[in-house]
This record gives sequence, C-alpha cells and structure tokens, in this order.
Amino acid sequence: MRVEEAESELRLESEAEQVSGGKATLWLVIIGLAALVVSLSQSLLIPVLAKLPAQLHSSTETIQWLLTSTLLVGAVAVPLLGRLGDMWGKRLMLLVAVGAMAVGSLVTAVSDNVSVLIVGRAIQGVAAGAIPLGISLLATLLPKKRRASAMATISAMLGVGGALGLPFAGLIAEHGDFHTLFWVTTIAAAVAFAAIIIFVPESHDPAGGRIDPVGAVLLAGALVALLLPLSEGSSWGWSSARVIWLFVASAVLFAAFGFWEARHKSPLVDLSSLGRRPILLTNIASLFIGFALFASLIGTATYVEMPKETGYGFATTTLVAGFTMLPSGLAMLVFAPVAARLINSIGAGRTLAIGATIVAIGWVLRITITGELWEIIVGSAVVGIGTGIGYAAMPALISANTPHNELASANGVNTVVRSLGSSLASALGGSILASFTITLGTVAMPSLTGYRVLFAICGGAALVAAVLALLVSNTKASVAR
Repeated sequence: MRVEEAESELRLESEAEQVSGGKATLWLVIIGLAALVVSLSQSLLIPVLAKLPAQLHSSTETIQWLLTSTLLVGAVAVPLLGRLGDMWGKRLMLLVAVGAMAVGSLVTAVSDNVSVLIVGRAIQGVAAGAIPLGISLLATLLPKKRRASAMATISAMLGVGGALGLPFAGLIAEHGDFHTLFWVTTIAAAVAFAAIIIFVPESHDPAGGRIDPVGAVLLAGALVALLLPLSEGSSWGWSSARVIWLFVASAVLFAAFGFWEARHKSPLVDLSSLGRRPILLTNIASLFIGFALFASLIGTATYVEMPKETGYGFATTTLVAGFTMLPSGLAMLVFAPVAARLINSIGAGRTLAIGATIVAIGWVLRITITGELWEIIVGSAVVGIGTGIGYAAMPALISANTPHNELASANGVNTVVRSLGSSLASALGGSILASFTITLGTVAMPSLTGYRVLFAICGGAALVAAVLALLVSNTKASVAR
C-alpha cells in the first residue's frame, strides 16, 4: 500500500473511533431500512406473479420480465455504482440507489400498463447497489467495535427482506391489489432517502479517478448475456440457439473485459485485487452460499403448497407458504450479532466455514425429515441460520483485505457473485424439478425425489463453500483493519 493510502486509512480510523454510540446506532438503523426495502422489493412479486397475466391482460412470458428486468439492471448497476462510490463518495451513490428504489416503486405503484411496470421494475434494479454501498459506508464510518455487527446486520437484510416479502405479498394477494406492495416500498424508500440526507455523513475517502466506459459496456454486456439465458432458459429451451449464443457471447465478453481491465490505468474493476487469495476464495464461496439461499426460497414455498397427494406437500395457501419462510429470515437477523462475535473471536474465514456447515446440516434435515409442516420450517430455519452467519462473514472478509477506497467496488462484485449464485439456483432448480415429476390426473408436478436431488446439491454446494472458507487466510481482526 502506498504511503498516502496508509495515511488516509489511519485518518479514517481515527475519525471513526470518535463516533458516539448513538450516532452509530442511528446510521445503522437508517441504512438497515434502505437495505431492507431493497431486499423486500426483490421478492414481493413472486407470490402474485401467477395472477398478473389476467389482471394486466398480458402473457406469462411478458409478465416474467417484471422479474428479469430488475435482475439484469441490478447486475449491471451494482459494480458500476460500487466503482462510482469509491470514486465520488459511498453516501452519494447510496442516495442514487435508494432514490432509484423510490422512483421505480412510484412508477409501478401508479400504473397498470405492463410496459410501464417493466420500466419501473428496471429502475428498481438500480437499487440493488444499496446493500454493498451501505456495508462499505458503515465499514468506513463506524469504530472497530461496531463494525462487525453493523455489516452483519446489513448483510442479513438480504434474507430478512426475502422472508418478509413472501408472507406480506401473499397477504396482499389474497385481500388487496398488488399496487399496494409498491406504495409500501415507495414510502419506505422515500423515508430512508430523506434520513440518509439528514443524518448520515459521507465517508470522506473518495479515491477519484475516471470512469471506464469501455469496461462498463463490456461488463454490462457479459452479465446480461449470462443472466438472461439463466432467467429465460426454461421457457426458451436450454438447447435453443439463442441460449447457446448468449452463453458464447458472455464468455467472449468476459474475456474481452478481462483483457481490457488488465491494461487500463483506471479500471472499472481492479482484477489484481480480486485475484488476491482471500478475495477470490470469498467470492467463490459466496457463489455457493447464494445458490443455497435462493434454493431455500424456491424449495420451501412451492414445496408446502403442493397437494397432499404428491406424498410430501401440505396443500397450504400462498399466505401460509410465505409464513413458512419467516422463521428463516428472522433467524438470519437474530444470528447477525452472534456472527459478529464469532468474526471478532475466531476470524471471518472460520465463521464463514461454520455458517456454510450449518447450511449443509439444514439441507440434510430437509432431505430426511418431511412428515410435518413444522419440520419443514425447522429445516428451513437452520438453513437461514447458516446463511445469516455466512452472509455476515463475507463482507468482513472483503473489508479485511481491501483498502477503504476500494471497498464499495469489492463489495459490489461480491454482491453480483451472490446474485449469480441465486440465478444458477433458479435455473438448475427449475430444470431438476421439471425432470423429476409425478402425474396427478393430467397435471405433472415435481416429485419428492426432485426436491431431494436439489437439496442434496445445495448441501454439497454449502460444504464446498465451507472448505473454501477454511482455505481463506485467517484474519482474526477481520473488521479491525
């Protein structure tokens, strides 16, 4: 590290140590609200999606773009906002992300036109950058003793929002109009935006530099070309020409992006930093943990809604299915401070390994214990506990091995990797459940074997993440940089 960078790090640490406990708590609550709203928006539409084609007089394929547009825009926006956050200020870019959530939510709240709704959802996708930006901002503002707990709490919001979104949206689906969902996120995002402006300071560690437009275009194209077939492959057909060509285009664009970034003086993504062993292994582990979490969402709510005649389903309503995920999300929040204590005592790498191992145990429970609804909830909650601990350790590892003026970019890349894991889970899970079916009357439904195969893959992915975490160099003072 250069002398000026070391001096900047020491100055920021000194400023952070002077922050009072009251201020630190206020900043955490405000940024936590922003993170919760962003996470909530990502799962709100899932329970109501089946009803929207009839309500909006549109096709199922078009309605699917309400999810796909958010995913694609988010994947592109997160690394770009991260880089801009390091250059111009993390708080500034956090305001951009939360502002996009408020605007996108408002657009979707006032329209019944499916094209306008897709545009609104695409604008919401920009807000995906709020969570890594919030984590990075708190990592630079807070004193050492508060850093691990704060980052763990914000990271846990990824699961908490998803768990809260399903029952909330299920309740609205049964008793109200889907626009209500977006009025809620509009108001909450506006409150978070105003609170950040009034109460949360800038981190005062901008690195400066210039935007890398070529790198941004190449990375955006590569991510879209990869995530689009993962999202639409089931309906397009995995062997279709456009799916194959998109995967080929993604590989070519990623190669071109790597070639360009390695030779650019001010790269969008510092590949040399990402190639450092702790960062590289953390990101690979994040891919597997992201896979396991999303598979829990698709493998729990739909599982319990299946008819009892399948031999495993409980014929629950959408609302009850959503509530089965609630303990998992709450467990992530409750265990965030536990994860913080583990990080500070045994290191973030070992903490990540513990979390991933607990995830694997949860999937074993989901495979072997299927007789009662409460058993499904317990197994899902165990997965949530492990995921929460793992999600807390990831930003701690990133923070421990990244300079303050590169934190937002590094956390942004980590978030994209997690999102990629979720997209892989959606694609692979959908294919597995479509391959292992039973027929009830004239309707083909996923079989218990199909779910067990998916759960076994998730358990294996979690164990791989645990091994990778143990290979990460032990950074006992992982957040006490």
